[in-house]
Amino acid sequence: LAMAAFARALRQLPSIVADNGGYDSAELITQLRAAHSEGKSTYGLDMYEGKVADMETLGVMESFKSKLSVLLSASEAAEMILRVDDIISAAPRQREQGMY
Repeated sequence: LAMAAFARALRQLPSIVADNGGYDSAELITQLRAAHSEGKSTYGLDMYEGKVADMETLGVMESFKSKLSVLLSASEAAEMILRVDDIISAAPRQREQGMY
């Protein structure tokens, strides 16, 4: 359940970027998914032109290590939130009489 929610959040990132750029995110995301299904794995959103383009030819290359670091940080933060939520929702301990 938590992994599915995390995956949904990651899939929303291109839509959020397109919306913030002032473009029609539904159209761009449809084009991006079509490009990815055709095997064009290097395609992404060209925010200067407002279209889907090959990021490799545009010279947009992100290092794997930086992406991995960001994802690990995000998943660790989510894990800590879940742990704190479990602690807060746990039933309180029963106190002994005369310990006030």
